[in-house]
Amino acid sequence: MTDAKKQILSYIDEKADVIIDTSDKIWEYAELSLREFKSSDLYVEVLTKEGFTVEKPFCNIETAFRAVYGSGKPVIGILAEYDALTGLSQVSGSAEREELVANGNGHGCGHHLLGAGAMAAAFAVKKYLEGKGEGNGTVILYGCPGEEGAATKAFMARDGVFKECDAALTWHPGNANQVTSGSCNTCIQSEYKFTGVASHAAGAPDKGRSALDAVELMNIGVQFLREHMPDGARIHYSITDAGGDSPNVVQPRAQVLYMVRSMWAKDALALQKRVDTIAQAAAMMTETTMQKRFIDGCSNTVPNKALESLLWENFSQIELPTYTEEEIAYAKAINESVEMKPTKLPGAATQDSQEIWEFVDKASEHGTAPINNFLIPYLYSEKQSMGSTDVGDCSWLVPTAQIGTATWPAWTPGHSWQNVSCGNTAISHKGMILAGKVLAATAIDLFEKPDVLQAAKDEYEAKMKRFGGYYCPVPEDAVPAIPGEKM
Repeated sequence: MTDAKKQILSYIDEKADVIIDTSDKIWEYAELSLREFKSSDLYVEVLTKEGFTVEKPFCNIETAFRAVYGSGKPVIGILAEYDALTGLSQVSGSAEREELVANGNGHGCGHHLLGAGAMAAAFAVKKYLEGKGEGNGTVILYGCPGEEGAATKAFMARDGVFKECDAALTWHPGNANQVTSGSCNTCIQSEYKFTGVASHAAGAPDKGRSALDAVELMNIGVQFLREHMPDGARIHYSITDAGGDSPNVVQPRAQVLYMVRSMWAKDALALQKRVDTIAQAAAMMTETTMQKRFIDGCSNTVPNKALESLLWENFSQIELPTYTEEEIAYAKAINESVEMKPTKLPGAATQDSQEIWEFVDKASEHGTAPINNFLIPYLYSEKQSMGSTDVGDCSWLVPTAQIGTATWPAWTPGHSWQNVSCGNTAISHKGMILAGKVLAATAIDLFEKPDVLQAAKDEYEAKMKRFGGYYCPVPEDAVPAIPGEKM
C-alpha cells in the first residue's frame, strides 16, 4: 500500500471520535425499520458538517438519505444501514442478559456499526477527492433504512437509483474478517388480512364467518404446497393477529405475515403467486374477504470476483486490530454466555475449501479463540446461502461487493443480545474502523485503476446476460410498509 493511500486512510483515525460517537448514539436510539428518525437526522447533521451535499428524504422514503461529494466519473456508491431489532435491548458491556429498556429494541445485527463504518469510508474517499480536484470522481453514501423489515435498497433499485454508480461497496458486522462472496435467497414478504363476521360461537355459530379459520386454512394449504416447491425454496409465516382472546366469539378479523424465498427472483415471484392463490381459496372457503399488502422484497446477490479480489488485496494490507487483556476477558465471558456453542469454524468459505479450513482451524485455535483476529483467505463463490439481503438488488444494477469484519466475540450468533452488549464497546469500534479503511482503500483504487473497474463492469455485464437480467421483486405501485400496521 502506498504512503499516499495510508495517509488518506489515516483520516479515518483522525475522525474516529465523530465516527464512534455517531455509532454509539444510533446504538442508543435503537430505532426500528422505517422509524429511524433520530438516526437519519444525525447522519444528515454529521455529513453536512463534513461537507457532503445531503438529500433527505430520499426516494420517497422518509428516513433514507443520499450524501454526495465530488463531480464527474467514476461514481462509487457506499451503502449504509441503521435499523435495529425488537426485543433485544441490553445493557452495554454485560456478559449476562440484562435489558436496558424493558421490552426495548437493540442493534443485534450491528447496523449502527454498519452505517457509521460506511460513513467512515465516505469520509476518507472525500479526503482523497479533495486532493484530486473537481471532475475527477464522485462518492455517494446511501442511507438505506429498514433492511430488517422493509428492504429499501430494493425499492431504490426498482426506481433505478444505483444505476448512477459505476460500482458499489458495503460491509456487515460479524465475528470474522473476510471478503464476502456467493449468493443468497430472494425474499418476498407479504401480509394477508382476512375479514369475516363476528357472532356468538355457541348461540349463533351459523351467523359468523371466521377470519381465523381463513388464516388456518391458508396455512394448511401452504403446508401442502411445501411438497411441490423447488429445491432451495423456503416459506415462513407468523400469525400477527389471531382476532382476539375470546374463544366464544367467531373471530371477525385475522392477519398473517408470509415470507417466500427462492434463489432467483423469477422463481420466488412464481412461488408467491401460488401462495396468493391459496390465500384467495381460503377466503372463498370461509366466505371472508382477503386483503393483501406487499411488505418488502429483495433479490439474491450477484458476486463480482473483480471487486471482491480488490477488496481482498486491500484487506490483506491493512493492519488488524489488537485487543487489551480486559477486552479479551470480556470476549471470553460473552462466548461462555452463548447457549448454543458453534459446531463449525468461522467463515463463510471455511467449509468449501480444505486449505481454508486448515488455515482457520489453526488461526482460531481450533475454534476456541475469543476473537477471530485474523483474515480468512478469499474464495470466489456462487453458492447459495439461505438468508437474504437487499444488497442483492443493488448488485443486479451495478457491480457490488462486500466484506465482513470481526466486531463481536467469536461465538456470538446473529441477532443476539450478546451482539447488543458488545455493540458500543472497543471491540466493535475497532472492527468498524477496520471496515471503513478497507472500503475506502478499495474505493480509492477504483478511482486510480480504471482497468480494474472496467473488469468489474465487464464481469457484471456477462452475468446479466447469463442470468437473464433483473427481475425486481418489488411491484411498481408498492411503497415501503411496516408489518402489522393497519391496512
